Amino acid sequence: MIMASLFETLKEKIVGKNIKIVFPEGNDLRVVTAAGRLKAEGLLEPIVLGNTSDVEKLLAEAGYEQSNVTIIDPENYDQLAVMKEMFLDLRKGKVESEQADRLLKDVNYFGVMLVQMGLAAGMVSGAIHSTADTVRPALQIIKTKPGVSRTSGIFIMNRDSTNERLVFGDCAINIEPNAQELAEIAVNTAETAKIFAIDPYVAMLSFSTMGSGKSPNVDKVVEATRLAKEMAPNLKLDGELQFDAAYVAATAKIKAPDSQVAGQANTFIFPDLQSGNIGYKIAERLGSFEAIGPILQGLNKPVNDLSRGSNSEDIYKLGIITAAQALDN
Repeated sequence: MIMASLFETLKEKIVGKNIKIVFPEGNDLRVVTAAGRLKAEGLLEPIVLGNTSDVEKLLAEAGYEQSNVTIIDPENYDQLAVMKEMFLDLRKGKVESEQADRLLKDVNYFGVMLVQMGLAAGMVSGAIHSTADTVRPALQIIKTKPGVSRTSGIFIMNRDSTNERLVFGDCAINIEPNAQELAEIAVNTAETAKIFAIDPYVAMLSFSTMGSGKSPNVDKVVEATRLAKEMAPNLKLDGELQFDAAYVAATAKIKAPDSQVAGQANTFIFPDLQSGNIGYKIAERLGSFEAIGPILQGLNKPVNDLSRGSNSEDIYKLGIITAAQALDN
């Protein structure tokens, strides 16, 4: 199944469900264009934050002035007092009243609170904000799922020419995860893969295959593999594996002949952020894969982070993905 058909499948899954997704950056034409398109196609109910008149002008510029996109101006929100009270309760002992007033003027905090209040199912931000600015309020307010110590970020890697779809994680959030965190990332990534019709075969990556190398870095991956198997005993997962042993069947026969994953992995867990970030960009630039993401996982409700270089198509796609996550949450 190619990526285009994946998005068609996701569209069929969410169309007509009236899933509300917040787009906090309503002063950006790319964001407003994507929101207008999503509404016009009946895929979801976008909520765009910003000055009403300014957002309406951008919708008109994008050709969606009649799209009836919901616009909320945080400066004139009639439920702000209720939102503030809930926010103070959630952040009890950590935030005082004056600080709450300041934070709720931040569109990402405001957007996440709409999600927390059940007024939206998820949020897409990051077109003009850093990853930290997007993720911090989500971690503080929505928080991670039970049993998950931290969120992580994956990429769906698609290559039409070879009809391949792979999952790479964590390529966005955790700089140096320990064995327990790496195991959690592996299990969470496998669950995320299923949302995109991928039957996960999970490879725990290393510079070593089944004891060929000796290092504390290898030991971490070995321990993470053991823990992940304990957490999800029915998951097809193995390690430690070098990338060639995980991906190439002929190499797997030599390096890991007894592995049920080696040579057929489609879900790759990198040992740290440095290798993950480098790996997905090499696949994107030299391997002609399209990188879709980062898609954040592990949160109680979906919040996704855009690249600041995103175009309206990227934002449109991430809106669809976020809505699909919300259905499976």
